[in-house]
Amino acid sequence: MSTLAHRPAQRIDKSGRPQIDYRAIVQLSGPLMINSAVQSVLNLTDTWFVSQLSTNATAAMAAIYWIVLCSIMLLGGVAMAVQTLAAQAHGAGRYADASSAAWSGLYASLLTIPLFIGIGFLGAPLLHLLKLSPEVQQLALSYWWPRMAVGGPIALVAWSLTGFFNGIGRTRVTLWVTVVMALLNVPFNQFFMFSLGLGMAGSAWGTVAAQIVGTLVSLWFFLGKRLRRGYHTHQTWRRPAIRRQFLLGLPMGLASTADLLGLALFQLMLVTESATAGAATQIVMMLTSLAYLPGIGIALAGTTLVGQAIGAGDVEWARRTGNAIIRLTMGFMGAIGMLLALVSPWLLPLFLNATDPLTPDVLRLATPLIWMAACYQAFDGLNLSASFCLRGASDVHVPALIVAALSWGLWVPITHILTFAPGHGWVDFLPALGLGAIGGWVASVLYVVALGSSLWWRWQSGRWQALHSSLSAAPER
Repeated sequence: MSTLAHRPAQRIDKSGRPQIDYRAIVQLSGPLMINSAVQSVLNLTDTWFVSQLSTNATAAMAAIYWIVLCSIMLLGGVAMAVQTLAAQAHGAGRYADASSAAWSGLYASLLTIPLFIGIGFLGAPLLHLLKLSPEVQQLALSYWWPRMAVGGPIALVAWSLTGFFNGIGRTRVTLWVTVVMALLNVPFNQFFMFSLGLGMAGSAWGTVAAQIVGTLVSLWFFLGKRLRRGYHTHQTWRRPAIRRQFLLGLPMGLASTADLLGLALFQLMLVTESATAGAATQIVMMLTSLAYLPGIGIALAGTTLVGQAIGAGDVEWARRTGNAIIRLTMGFMGAIGMLLALVSPWLLPLFLNATDPLTPDVLRLATPLIWMAACYQAFDGLNLSASFCLRGASDVHVPALIVAALSWGLWVPITHILTFAPGHGWVDFLPALGLGAIGGWVASVLYVVALGSSLWWRWQSGRWQALHSSLSAAPER
């Protein structure tokens, strides 16, 4: 039986009725929003250091960035599941089970090592399919192996621990860990790339070294006196539930990978269509990341709050908090997207070279695209928040299928149809309307509206209410 004391993000109004405490939501999601921004700084650091090597090195990273990210995200679901399970156990007052979920994530992450090594060996044939120049291919391969075979499992270990902190509401710890990694990534890149002379491979090893230190910091917090006393983190390593970790986590990884792969193909098609379309799209996406990255932080708070409410046995409060998160995320991302569109006449020229002959064409194209991107952001907020709230309720299998079906069955083919002119596409069996970048972005808006609406329907259907009892953390023993 639930009680008001078990309800996360709750305040009591003057009439004695429970209301959503938006201040508590901000306190929970604020560090996660900053954390997402710091993550982008970490990625930009790697890109900047690689750009100091050569144009070929930058091209090599661009060629494999999405492949690396998709591979890590696909297997990373076993670590993402920790937040859901820890939140549910925390909400139920089973604090030892919350730390047991973290240990289960750690063990599951270690079991992915052979898979990452196998993907590492696939680097050469995969890069050969991209038909890169020999020099670019060699540079990409030198980055691929350490980043995948070594960095992949370490990233999952770090995510398992930060997922635990997020699940129990200690989001500031996650922020501290990410800040440490971002700060150390700079000297580590300098040391491995230039001091040791490892070049492109040094960038990968620098990131791996920063991840290792961040993981050690996470373990220091995890095994610290405060969490040992409250969550018995030093004892629950003997109670793993690895099968549950994979059953819940792999669909999460599939959903993230399906969306990212669709995005990668969307960008690649626009670059193929023309340099102007590729440049305008890159600038617009870079600007709208100001809405997307903080939006992820708000949506992640939904996993924690919904999970904790379900753990407390209060399904109705889980629905109310989930609805509040969805409104906040959609409103925030939509408002930031609209603001960026309004100030775009002043922003866009800052990212263009006035002496480049293509600049007027890029600016002319980017202007309507950023308004389309503003519409995209609002519905992407609906997509992210509904998806993450469903994760908090352990409802991951059907949403993963929805994302995969709409990404690969709608977004990718419609983008191809609307973007390419006859005879200029990747395949000949699809119609070709030749609308260029405008067509590609129309396809993206259609996709995100369909995806956000589908996941919203799934959340409102209440199907997840029948799932949490069988998939939540096991009772304390």
